[in-house]
Amino acid sequence: MQHIGAPLKKFLKSAGLEKGIAQQGAMDIWAEVVGESVSKKTETVGVEHGTLTVKTDTPAWRQELQFQKKQIIEKLNKKLNKKVIKDIRFI
Repeated sequence: MQHIGAPLKKFLKSAGLEKGIAQQGAMDIWAEVVGESVSKKTETVGVEHGTLTVKTDTPAWRQELQFQKKQIIEKLNKKLNKKVIKDIRFI
């Protein structure tokens, strides 16, 4: 009996869905990557073409996270084990 993971992964890749699933994963791990204090003040809105959109509570949070954007992108991609996120847009 074959484990379902391998055929499922093959199907997602052949259907062109693998990248979209990986991008969704970035939204799922946002709180884990940025920590509790930041995650309480932010909300992931979506991912499109490698750009993660994150809503912030205040302009001050938006500016602070803009300074940390490069490190956050690196942490997200490291956790996902592939370069999925290229940019983060804070709104």
